[in-house]
Amino acid sequence: MPDPRFFESLPALSVDRLAERIGGEVRRGGERTISAVAPLASARPEDVAFLGDRRFLDSLKATRAGCVIAPAAAADAVPPGTALIVSGEPQAGWAHASLLLHRPLDLSPIALAEAAEDDSVVADPGVVVGQGARIGRGTRIGANSVIGAGVQIGRDCVIGPNVTIGFALVGDRVKLYAGARIGEAGFGAAGSRSGPVDVPQLGRVVLQDGVTVGANSCIDRGAYDDTVIGENTKIDNLVMIGHNCVIGRNCLIAAHTGISGSVTVGNGVIFGGKAGIGDHIAIGEGARVAAGAGVLADIPPGETWSGYPAKPIRQFLRETVWVSKQASGKARAGKTDE
Repeated sequence: MPDPRFFESLPALSVDRLAERIGGEVRRGGERTISAVAPLASARPEDVAFLGDRRFLDSLKATRAGCVIAPAAAADAVPPGTALIVSGEPQAGWAHASLLLHRPLDLSPIALAEAAEDDSVVADPGVVVGQGARIGRGTRIGANSVIGAGVQIGRDCVIGPNVTIGFALVGDRVKLYAGARIGEAGFGAAGSRSGPVDVPQLGRVVLQDGVTVGANSCIDRGAYDDTVIGENTKIDNLVMIGHNCVIGRNCLIAAHTGISGSVTVGNGVIFGGKAGIGDHIAIGEGARVAAGAGVLADIPPGETWSGYPAKPIRQFLRETVWVSKQASGKARAGKTDE
């Protein structure tokens, strides 16, 4: 169930009615009532999940979801007690179901005093605070920043000017510099016959104690699970962290780094400037990613990788030297021929 501090639950629907609204075919369980969406692995009997890739067939076979949206080819793998909607576009159907069952809460601004723990909380001119937000003592919020509905901010935080925070739980002593964007929708789209369909992002951002986020950096909320930034991690300006990433404690992330969705990063990892990380990659504890590296494979703990595609730095340097020698040799040979 999406966090009720950020999302409103809409009226439940029968499987028959849901299939009618999303354009699927009910194979069984049409009378069952569905009240929420969830992934296959964590779905409950009142949830609807989907199968978008055959890689997740094992999760489908073990799901506790009350209803599954799946292609016809996977129908036999759906557990017998689970309602089934057959669709040629299961992820797009699930996205439509999300819109029918959940809705982000409106901002509905409130006075600062309603959200503040005490009068030590200071807000500069133009600050807007949404309903249900809570702000811990000693926190200061810069001009024209927006604290979204339900956002929880800890004590002694520094929020710069023109910052937006939504769908987020923020710990103590967190610093967010000017223009940071926390909790915007992650980049999720599903293919359909009518073109790409936005997949609603129903997760949160969790910033643990002591995190710093630089100016104009963006951290997307999770698609369903949370995006998490671990204690005391320091993020430079102009960094992008995609949905569902889990970043460990005491990491350093330099400017212009881009981390794609569902990346897992261990404690103490360092990213040089302009590093790029592909999605669903795991980077082990204490690893180092050199500036400008393009990471397309998992990095074991403690290793330093460089280059594009990134590889262990000694291998990268050997190959670079070899290529340089080959190029120099050909250049000399060309001059001799002249």
